[in-house]
Amino acid sequence: MHLENSKIIVVKIGSSLLVDEKFRIRKKWLISFAQDIKKLKSKNKKIIIVSSGAIALGCKKMNYREKNLKLDKSQAIASIGQIELMNLFLQTFSKLKLNISQILLTLDDTEERRRSINAKRTFENLFQLNYIPLVNENDTIATSEIKYGDNDRLASRVAQITNADTLVLLSDVDGLFTKNPKIFKDAKLIREIRNLDKDIENIKTRGITKFGSGGMNTKIEAAKICNLAGCNMIIANGLYLNPINKIIKKNYCTWFISKISKLQARKKWIISSVSPKGELVIDDGAKKALNKGKSLLAAGIKKVIGRFKKGDHIKILDNKRKEFARGLSSFSSDEISKIMGCHSNEIEKILGYVSKSEVVHKDDMVEL
Repeated sequence: MHLENSKIIVVKIGSSLLVDEKFRIRKKWLISFAQDIKKLKSKNKKIIIVSSGAIALGCKKMNYREKNLKLDKSQAIASIGQIELMNLFLQTFSKLKLNISQILLTLDDTEERRRSINAKRTFENLFQLNYIPLVNENDTIATSEIKYGDNDRLASRVAQITNADTLVLLSDVDGLFTKNPKIFKDAKLIREIRNLDKDIENIKTRGITKFGSGGMNTKIEAAKICNLAGCNMIIANGLYLNPINKIIKKNYCTWFISKISKLQARKKWIISSVSPKGELVIDDGAKKALNKGKSLLAAGIKKVIGRFKKGDHIKILDNKRKEFARGLSSFSSDEISKIMGCHSNEIEKILGYVSKSEVVHKDDMVEL
């Protein structure tokens, strides 16, 4: 496996990579990381960065030293640190003429279907504008206890909803080992995991899954999410300068290889969704367009059956009422009833607000 084969790459960095034990910002490391990102961008890679560090930088700003902050206090500190974090990235990345944007997400945003579709579209538009999305967990409104640098699961969800090829988790260890490398000198790095459940089970029987300050268990959970999404995952040591370049040149890391393709994962997810909420009957012209891999537009819709919301799972029927596709609707049933049969450039005038042109986007549709 090779990282350079990936088109969409999500990179997760923990707060320990940005700030050292004495709360000093590791500026030299961040500059080298930005250089790596610029190199990937020059090869037409789409990059998303998931970064921890808001609480760490908030503590630095407020001169706090305690890590066991209560939830309400840590949320306030995160709010202060968020601006510090974005300023740090902005100052560093702008020197290399790299554009960054901010997206704040909670796990609910990535797990609730309608919100995840909106998030996916935002990422796609930022790619088109040549911006690098910088994602942080929305710590200021998180309802569960906030832990330092634990964004592994969020990063895997971001990889899932953006159809990423590879998620890179930059950690403080070189990858997954046969034993705890900090205790056993004969511990060996596992270069590839192809059967996650079977291979990890063998390691668990030796009782050595909990090592690395980032928490290896959360990384295994992230790998499971990626595996189901058709996304490969890497655990690598991020403490080196130019950590991404080191992965590309040395490949000294652990690869978790997904057994299914992204397309298979997407289709499986849509087909296995809960029972469809409604149906759309379309004309022959629209059916031909869908057969050619096009999105479903309002002009080709003849009838709306049932009541459903934006983001709901629906059936697509042909003129003979035979189901031939399923997908996720970009509009509610009420909206589609108003715009069906109309051209896309009329939608804004009819609904009174700017909206998408596709009723069901081709990426959110599966032909049966």
